[in-house]
Order: sequence, then C-alpha cells, then structure tokens
Amino acid sequence: MEKKEMLYEGKAKQIFASDNEDQLIVHFKDDATAFDGQKKGQIAQKGIINNKISNFFFKLLEEKGIKTHLIKELNERDSLVKKVDIIPLEVVMRNIAAGSIAKRLGLEEGTKLPAPVLEFYYKNDDLGDPLINRSHIEVLELADEEELRILAEMAEEINKILFDFLKNQGIDLVDFKLEFGKNKDGEIILADEISPDTCRFWDSETQQKLDKDRFRRDLGDVEAAYHEMLKRITGQESL
Repeated sequence: MEKKEMLYEGKAKQIFASDNEDQLIVHFKDDATAFDGQKKGQIAQKGIINNKISNFFFKLLEEKGIKTHLIKELNERDSLVKKVDIIPLEVVMRNIAAGSIAKRLGLEEGTKLPAPVLEFYYKNDDLGDPLINRSHIEVLELADEEELRILAEMAEEINKILFDFLKNQGIDLVDFKLEFGKNKDGEIILADEISPDTCRFWDSETQQKLDKDRFRRDLGDVEAAYHEMLKRITGQESL
C-alpha cells in the first residue's frame, strides 16, 4: 500500500492518501500536547505504542460487533483505515470523576460515578472544543436525533466492553474520548484512536495514572506508563 500526499496533520497523527481513494493511512507521531496545545513535548515511542494499543482495541470491538474504520496495521507506526467523514463531535464516557468533570461538578477526583456519564464536545479548535448539549448539536446541525441515538448507544456499548476487559488487566477505565465518522455508505462507524492519549487509565490497586495525565501534570515516568499499558493490554513486553 503506497503512502501518498499528506491530507491532514493533527497533534498526534498525520493522515495520508493511499492508492485507494476509499482508504487512508494514519501515521502515529511521538508528539504530545496538552491544554489546547499550550504545552508541547514528545514521548519516546508513543506513536508506536498508541498504534498498537488502538488497533488492539479496535479489533476487540470488531469481535464484539462494533464497526470501526480499521483495515489493518501496516507497520509499527502506520495503519490502513477506511475513509470516513468525521462527525464534528467528541463523545466522552466517564466512569470515575477526573479532570474537567471533577472541577465542573465539585467532585473529588477519584469519585466513582453511580452510572456512566455521556458528554458531547464540539470539535472546533478555535473554540477550544466546548462541552455542548443536544440542543446545541441540533442548532449547529452537527447530528440529527437518530445519529445522536446511534452515537450514544455505540459509546455506551464500547464503554462496557473496554471497562470489563481492562478490569481483568488490573486497570480502571476512568474516562475516554471517542470520535465517529460516516463511511461511503453513510453508516456511522468508530474512527480516530483509543489509546493512553485519549483515555484515563488508573491501576486498580494503586490508582497510579497510566496515561497522558502523567505528561499533562508533570508526574514523571511518562514513557514507563505507556509501556506498562502496552504490556497490560497486548501482553507485549517491549518494543
């Protein structure tokens, strides 16, 4: 599969055209950002780890009936995916209070929520990806009622699958962000990635953070946390 011109570059990934107009190549970078790009750095081998972890999760979800954009892993940093039109919404599922929800609702970080919380954020860098509700989504014409129903149902099912899997690996799935897109047939499928960049993972016993919060909060041992998650999730000891 030939990698052609770069179509888009984000904070953590580059998207390239391929020799098939319906397929794209995603390249995972080691770049790390936080606080809407105000903090920047690099995490050694992050791109490799995120590519492997994300693909592992996508394959797991496919086995459980969740359709994703993943076609196959091409190499340690590149994956071949189906071309989709991304829905401009970040769909966030929260199981434990951390980050912004703890601040907004006055909850102590680490508080277990009595039920998973579903949130929508408007994917707009200029606005800082604000939290929005269903009325906002309707007014902005980002998704219709049926599409929102599908997004919510898929997010809730993904949460159940990942939560149960990670619990068996000694990991609490605190929260995570999902992105979805429409394929050429107009079907909504899971896209983007699921990795320590887009999830909060805490060790079930020690509550040690094993995700990008270690970079955001200057906690140290960032690379070690990513490698530990690779080991826990895929069983791969090292790269």
